[in-house]
Amino acid sequence: MPACLFVSTHKNRLARTAALVLVTLSVAGCNSTGRNADRLTTGSISSQSTARSESFDGMNAAQLSAAEQRIGAAYEKSPKDRNTGLNYANILRMTGKGTQSLAVMQQVAIANPSDRDVLAAYGKAQAAAGQLEQALNTLARAQTPDRPDWRLYSAEGAVLDQLGRSEEARAKYRDALGAQPNEPTVVSNMGMSYVLSGDLKTAENYLRNASGQPTADSRVRQNLALVVGLQGRFSEAEDIARKELSQTQADANVAYLRSMLSQQNSWAKLADKDGKPKKQTN
Repeated sequence: MPACLFVSTHKNRLARTAALVLVTLSVAGCNSTGRNADRLTTGSISSQSTARSESFDGMNAAQLSAAEQRIGAAYEKSPKDRNTGLNYANILRMTGKGTQSLAVMQQVAIANPSDRDVLAAYGKAQAAAGQLEQALNTLARAQTPDRPDWRLYSAEGAVLDQLGRSEEARAKYRDALGAQPNEPTVVSNMGMSYVLSGDLKTAENYLRNASGQPTADSRVRQNLALVVGLQGRFSEAEDIARKELSQTQADANVAYLRSMLSQQNSWAKLADKDGKPKKQTN
């Protein structure tokens, strides 16, 4: 038995929270995979779409609202345009309009039934809306045996983890790592998979490995901060959460981390090997 396990009710809440982190991190989107890539998605499935896709990373609420109106107007004029549809669905998801985002992606998928980028984004929208089995089927359709894509393997793993099929999920992550060795987003997802099963020490080992990779970005380190915080080492978690971010971003991340841990009642519910709660040390 792992050293740190939540009692079942709180573990289930943690699992749902961690599943959201997993999906945000791993399901393939339509932006570039470089160090300045959109930080809400893993990367593109093909290079075709990257030149015409938009990154909304770093926009504040007012900027996102303006971009939503602009792209929405373009979508209204050309609802069958592939790239406009992808951008519109993406920004709708970012502004909390998941149902509308899914509806847009459904139309884009109908118009582009064999486009891997579109199918991957549609699977992401389905997963975000809780349609997990449908998302798994869509992602499987996007994958092709002759040109397997590691991002799709990782995306399938994230959905399988949410369905509670952890062994299958980890097999998908291993497939992804076979195609893209040491890819930090996949290693991070493997770590978050162990969070879902309550093995926080193993999760931390994977996440430290992921965050040490040269191409790791802040999303990976925020997952590490979460897992460290869940083990009661909040000062260390804060230090991790603040690295490589602006003061405003860091403060927002730390506030979110505090809120998440508070909602989980994690300090009181983290248990040792004897099942007794640990005392809060910070």
